[in-house]
Amino acid sequence: MKVKVVNLDNKKAGDIELADEVFGLAPRADLLQRMVKFQLAARRAGTHKTKDVSEVSGTGAKPFNQKGTGRARQGQKRAPHQRGGGVAHGPVLRSHAHALPKKVRKLALKTALSAKQAEGKLVIVDELTAKEAKTKAMAGKFNALGWNSALIIDASEPDTNFALSTRNLPNVDVLQEKGANVYDILRRDTLVLTKSAVESLEARLK
Repeated sequence: MKVKVVNLDNKKAGDIELADEVFGLAPRADLLQRMVKFQLAARRAGTHKTKDVSEVSGTGAKPFNQKGTGRARQGQKRAPHQRGGGVAHGPVLRSHAHALPKKVRKLALKTALSAKQAEGKLVIVDELTAKEAKTKAMAGKFNALGWNSALIIDASEPDTNFALSTRNLPNVDVLQEKGANVYDILRRDTLVLTKSAVESLEARLK
């Protein structure tokens, strides 16, 4: 499919042909859900922890005789039902990450790109450059383009002035092509790709 290319001044800068096998797939909400769940699970810290009976400080001696006291028999003061005792079946240090086939992850990324294209929220720009590092000037250009919530992806490290101009803009993320992922694509309203990023994505995902 052919789409137009614009520049940061919102003027047409030519056309580009997008590969249907990357940007023209049918929507698959189930794939996107699986991929987002995979990403968010992998970044969970998993540092929740409670002490069990073996880790609680205290003696393991029997607190009083088994018989003759009129009280319920007890084995130790570190038991879970005792005050200050260990926690039974509490959370432990672990990773929440789970496996997801590489083919599924690749298809999910292509589906996310296709979804943005189908919704008309995919914008192709010729290049990301700025003459000076001015956040106010860049915010004005973004407002003119309608990029209130945008993920911007370039094939390589963005221009220094452009990076400095955009890093303090709310709801705007800038990534390299190798860092493109489903979660960041879906959490922003507009997806902005440079021509070089399109070429790199197509070469990787075809």
